[in-house]
Amino acid sequence: MKVFTAYTRAKTAPVLVREGFSWGALLFGPLWLFWQRAWIAGALILCAWIGASLLPDPIPALLLPALAWLLGLSGNDLVRWSLERRGFLLAHVIAAANADAAFSRLLAARPDLIAGLAP
Repeated sequence: MKVFTAYTRAKTAPVLVREGFSWGALLFGPLWLFWQRAWIAGALILCAWIGASLLPDPIPALLLPALAWLLGLSGNDLVRWSLERRGFLLAHVIAAANADAAFSRLLAARPDLIAGLAP
C-alpha cells in the first residue's frame, strides 16, 4: 500500500501527491520540481546546485550527491508546500495500491468533487 495526500481547490481537479521518497526528484532535481509546478522550490534548489558546483574542487563531489539525496527525501514535501502556496487545501489522506486507485477512493469518499468540476 502507498499513501497519497489529496489537495483540492475550487473549480480545479484534485491533485494527489505520493508520500515517501521520490526517485524523480533524486535523479532529475530541479527539473522534476519544475515539472511538478513547484517553481519557487525548483529555483532555490537550482541556485543551490549552481552555488555548490562553483565551490573549490573536492567539495562539489561530496555536496551535490548529498543535495540530490535530500531532494529525493523531501521532494514530495516541497510539492505539497507549493500546492498550499497556490491555494490548495489538504482534503484527504488515502491509502491505495497506486494513484488511479487512490483517485477512485477519493471520488468515492467525496462525490462533491466531481460536481465541482462540471461546467
